[in-house]
Amino acid sequence: MCTNYAAARRDRIFKQFGVEVPDSPWRDEVYKDYPAPIVRRVAESERADVATFGMVPRTHVPPGVRAFDTMNARAETVGEKHSFSGAWKRLQLCLIPCEAFYEPNYESGKAVRWRINTASGEPFAIAGLWREWDEGAEGKALSFTMLTVNSSEHPLMKRFHKPRDEKRSVVIVRPTDYENWLGSNSTDEARSFLNLFPAELMAAEVFPASLRVSKSNTATPKTEAEK
Repeated sequence: MCTNYAAARRDRIFKQFGVEVPDSPWRDEVYKDYPAPIVRRVAESERADVATFGMVPRTHVPPGVRAFDTMNARAETVGEKHSFSGAWKRLQLCLIPCEAFYEPNYESGKAVRWRINTASGEPFAIAGLWREWDEGAEGKALSFTMLTVNSSEHPLMKRFHKPRDEKRSVVIVRPTDYENWLGSNSTDEARSFLNLFPAELMAAEVFPASLRVSKSNTATPKTEAEK
C-alpha cells in the first residue's frame, strides 16, 4: 500500500508520457486529499489532468460517516468495494506519474521511512483508477486511487509495513504497457496488468537517513509552481 509519494515533475511527465499537464500546481510530496497529476484516456487519446489523491475526497464523505481512506484499492476486491467498483467496471483506468513512493520499514524495530523508485532513476507510473465528482458551481473535479497487490513473496516490497500486516505493493506499469493498460477493453484484460514489478529494476533507501515516520518529521514540500 502507499499513502505518500513523490509526484513526477511537469517536464518529466511530458518527456515520459508525451502529454501536457494543465496549469495547476501540485506539491512534490503527495498525501491524502492533495492534488496531483494523472494520465488517462479520453475520447481515444491520452491526456493529463490534476486530480485529488484518494478516491473519495474528504469533502465527499457523507455527514455522520467516519472518515475512511481510499488512496489504495486492493486488486483482489476492486470490483466489489463500493468506493472503487463503479470506476473499475467502467474501466476508468489511469497512470499516476511518480518519481518515488514511500513506505515504512520496521526491521530496526521502529518505523523508518524508505524511498522506493526505479533503479534507473527515471519517473514511472503506478496503475490507478479515477472518478469524476460534481462540485456544483465550481464544475467537475477528479479523484484517483492506486491499485495494490500482495507482495509477500517480493524480495523488496515484502520488507515494508508492520511485521504482522499483510505485505502489499502498488502496481508499477511498464512503459511498454502504458497504452494497452489505458486502452483495456475488459476488466479481465485490465487485471492482466496488475502484477509486481521486478525487484532488480527497483531501488530503495532510508529517506531521510534514520528518520522515523511521523507527521512532525514531514516538512511542508514546495508546490510545482514554487520551484
